[in-house]
Amino acid sequence: MEAADPRNSVPPGRVRPFFGFVAAVAALAVLLSAGPLAALAGRLAELPAAFWTMAALAVVCDARPFVPPGRRQSSAVFPSTCFTFAILLGWGLGPAVAVQTVAVVVSGWRMGYAAWRSGFNAAQYACALAAASAVTALGPGSIFAGGRLRAVDVLAVGAATAVWFAVNYGLVSTAIRLRFADRWWPGVRSGLGYELISTGSLLLLAPVLVTAARASAALIPLVLVPLFAVYRMARLAAEQEQLGALDPLTGLPNRKALLAEVAEQVHLHAERSARNEPDAHLALLLIDLDRFKNVNDALGHAVGDRLLIEVSARLAGAVGERDLLARLGGDEFAIVSTGLAGVDAARETAERLVAALAEPVSLDGLPLDVGGSIGIAMYPEHGEDFATLMRHADVAMYDAKHRNDTIAVYAAESDHNSAERLGLLADLRRVLEAGPAGSAEHDAPVGARGGDGAALPAALPAAAGGPVDAGRPAPAGPGRWRARRHRQRAQPDHPDDLINRIVTAADPIRRRAAEPDAEPGGSGGADAVGPVPQAGPARGDTDGAGRITMYYQPQVAIATGEVVGVEALLRWRHPRRGMVDPEELIRVAEQSAVMRLLTRRVVDDVVEQLAKWSAAGITLRAALNVSVRDLHTGEIADQIADRLARYGVRPDRLQLEITEGALMADPRRVLATISRLHAIGVAIALDDFGTGYSSMQHLRRLPLSEVKVDRSFVLGMADDADDAAIVRSMIELAGALGLRVVAEGVEDERTWRLLHAAGCDVAQGWFYARPMPAGELTDWLARYRPLRPAAREAESRPPQAR
Repeated sequence: MEAADPRNSVPPGRVRPFFGFVAAVAALAVLLSAGPLAALAGRLAELPAAFWTMAALAVVCDARPFVPPGRRQSSAVFPSTCFTFAILLGWGLGPAVAVQTVAVVVSGWRMGYAAWRSGFNAAQYACALAAASAVTALGPGSIFAGGRLRAVDVLAVGAATAVWFAVNYGLVSTAIRLRFADRWWPGVRSGLGYELISTGSLLLLAPVLVTAARASAALIPLVLVPLFAVYRMARLAAEQEQLGALDPLTGLPNRKALLAEVAEQVHLHAERSARNEPDAHLALLLIDLDRFKNVNDALGHAVGDRLLIEVSARLAGAVGERDLLARLGGDEFAIVSTGLAGVDAARETAERLVAALAEPVSLDGLPLDVGGSIGIAMYPEHGEDFATLMRHADVAMYDAKHRNDTIAVYAAESDHNSAERLGLLADLRRVLEAGPAGSAEHDAPVGARGGDGAALPAALPAAAGGPVDAGRPAPAGPGRWRARRHRQRAQPDHPDDLINRIVTAADPIRRRAAEPDAEPGGSGGADAVGPVPQAGPARGDTDGAGRITMYYQPQVAIATGEVVGVEALLRWRHPRRGMVDPEELIRVAEQSAVMRLLTRRVVDDVVEQLAKWSAAGITLRAALNVSVRDLHTGEIADQIADRLARYGVRPDRLQLEITEGALMADPRRVLATISRLHAIGVAIALDDFGTGYSSMQHLRRLPLSEVKVDRSFVLGMADDADDAAIVRSMIELAGALGLRVVAEGVEDERTWRLLHAAGCDVAQGWFYARPMPAGELTDWLARYRPLRPAAREAESRPPQAR
């Protein structure tokens, strides 16, 4: 029996303080009740029949205490409390302690309690009765002594009831705290209301019982009638509650039953964890059926219901005997798997469930293929209550669907609605709604001002090789502000010292990185996040939300070395988190309406900056990326047309980049938006080329002017023959279709030369320059000298070969 109730054991490390407390309570109980118990021996013959009747009822009733459904055995209701408190009021402390001790021993034996636990229960009741007796002694006399009850007697009884409850519950709570340390309070707090109703009702019934005993002992058994009636009503209510906890279609437990089971199991596993047992983990698995809606739509809800019944039977056969399978509604099921050693055991359960759903379900001779996605949340790693575990299992389940997988374990990075990300989203909304911001020190007259507030010269020096002749359209220089996944790579050292000195001198950021006290360089690419220089106030500077800034990375024609465009990149410097990872920024914004505000800000800033550059004599094409949400609504086309007209910027100075993933989300609506942008004159580039789903189809159908080879291939082409072959094939394919090719992630001379040999048109990356604010880009353009592969090859030839 002891194995059935983990409360019979004490966690390691808590034995000494706990049993020290038990011994102290027992000693106090003996000290308080020794005298009254000793005097009881001489009073036994004088005790009336009413006393013996109450004593017998106390022991008999405690032999079968009432355990409410859905609660632990430790929450059992002991009717002896009513009778022993009545004995205290009528005959004093000694008789009450004696009867209560006998009742505790009987109930402990029936429920399989350890000896120390029964001893502590008897001691705690003795202390509570002694405290209540002391309060009643403050009144005018015993209420059983005869005569008329007065108001002060009633007050004394009420105070004694409150003191009994406070002492008893306080001793139990202290014992729980000593046994389970920081896990004690949730159980104590949640059980307080229940104890007030159950135990408090029995205590308040005691004065009525004593009053009845004053008239006749025969009236005492009549109290069993209302007690039995209450018991039966509670039992009927429990049965109704059980029926309410079942799913009417499948007969499985529903969400309400799942909540109760998780609450119960969390408590038990907390005790196992406190005892350092290996099976102290539980898993909540959430299952969502795939393609169930298709069955309902095609065959009707009656067939869908039959399918759910069959699926529930299969799942029930796949779970363990200790596990609870519940249907949450619709096509969602949940399993509570208990006594696990870790996440691997939970995965094994999930794999059994997947196998059970793998075989098609045959209904009326029609095989229906219904799989499922399963999310797993573990206790205590992923939560310590039902709400948290349920939410995290739901996040994991949708993560599995998003990855086209069947099983996923909760990971914080997949939780797009965590408190931290919601706070980040709120800050982003504030900084976007704040609008442009400036400072007095930057209000001095200048020839032109960039979108980030940086001053620009009236014209670019003639020696600069950056701007393209204004009389002819510049080749597209795609740029993007959304984040990309890419490999992290250290700043490379160029094998040729001369070329290394040239590019380092031309790039101020490289020059600072080469200094001894500079921070180590990170990944090459447009989205590298690290220490960045500040160039004047950023737009959207607000208290507590940070600043939004646009950075620009040059794109250079490989053959001529001319700067033909820039890539627009979004940067957000947060006051507490520093520079926010662009990938996280976009991932957070895309899930809400904030994405619309962000797109509007980016388009405004980039178009305005193009106008400023044009006024300063700098002719560049800027590219940016818009989200899937923007392409779905089509509002982006109207916004871009309006901004181009407002700032007087030619449409061919702006280019939008789209990914194949965006196309696949809703091809029809996305194609309509792209066609409108193409009609306006805005160029369209296909980004991350080679990583999508159906590149050939998109290249043939879309009004594209450019493709961008993904940096995941470019970064490795110098060392990996496969990557180099893939890049050459992409360049040849795009060239055959008349499309310009841009390689991103160019970080060293060898890659640069390989791209030139393969016929790539444009390159961008740290080999040329890191992303920088508009003001620094202007300075960089003034210092930049074109880098031509042909000229470099001539310089590197031996003298006799020239």
